[in-house]
Amino acid sequence: MRVVSGIQPTGNLHLGNYLGAIKNWVKMQDEGECLFFLADLHAISQPHVPSELTANTREMAAALIACGIDTDKSILFNQTQVPAHSQLQWLLNGTARMGWLNRMTQWKDKAGKNREGASVALFTYPVLQAADVLLYQATHVPVGEDQKQHLELARDIAQKFNNDFGNGEEIFTLPEPIIPPEAARIMSLRDGSAKMSKSDPSDMSRINLTDDADTIMQKVRKAKTDPEPLPSEKDGLAGRAEAENLVGIYAALDGSSVDAVLAQYGGQGFGAFKPALGELLVSKLAPIAERLNALRSDTAAIDAALQKGAAKARQLAEPTLDRTYQALGLLR
Repeated sequence: MRVVSGIQPTGNLHLGNYLGAIKNWVKMQDEGECLFFLADLHAISQPHVPSELTANTREMAAALIACGIDTDKSILFNQTQVPAHSQLQWLLNGTARMGWLNRMTQWKDKAGKNREGASVALFTYPVLQAADVLLYQATHVPVGEDQKQHLELARDIAQKFNNDFGNGEEIFTLPEPIIPPEAARIMSLRDGSAKMSKSDPSDMSRINLTDDADTIMQKVRKAKTDPEPLPSEKDGLAGRAEAENLVGIYAALDGSSVDAVLAQYGGQGFGAFKPALGELLVSKLAPIAERLNALRSDTAAIDAALQKGAAKARQLAEPTLDRTYQALGLLR
């Protein structure tokens, strides 16, 4: 089992990032070979400030390590230090089809009505995503519901390339998705229908991994809810998006299930549940914040960790890249 997954270096990590992806990454380290990368090449598909990208890349690396990514167990690196990612993307551009990319929901959402003004990189970055995982012969890729379409595209590209250029050989492994059963989507504390996001103008909508105990308790206390008590069974949360979100957060943090949480708190109001959720958040996130604050100031250690991971990644990537050039008939 070889797991490959990436995250954009967007700066401050929040609870949605942690529970939706990183907590599961930490667990996967003991289940198979894992490569985790900072998708800095993806970041330039949209307008960005260069100095902020550098700082955010280091910040994200520090946050991942603080959350429990062990650089001795896993390979942690940023894309830029492994040129094979962009090389393979170009090689796969010949196999990917315009129609496939035009159907990508995220392209439609991010480009909006200004498709003519969007960058070519925004249109083609799903091909880079395909290269990211196919390069390492990934067997599994952790994905949220919003990324399933991109993994399906990666499989389509791999299958077509194998058929067109493999001569009976499988050049690329077709990766399978891993979709965590619990807390794959953590929603805003202010709107249970919207994902928790750094881009939300209200800081009260999210729990940042660097928030102190008082801030966490305040945000949970002010989180949007409804006047009804918690139900005793999961079905009772239907149509109650904010209540479902808070119970889901508790279950994911506690390592239990929604049913188990409701068995404990069913019949109680949010006046009792919110303080319990706040205390659980503080107990789980305080050690992460403490370690992150210590790591932030040691840029040399962060850079060294990324360089170590990139060296291992380049070694793993080389055979696949060589076979791809050879299959295409490119003279090197």
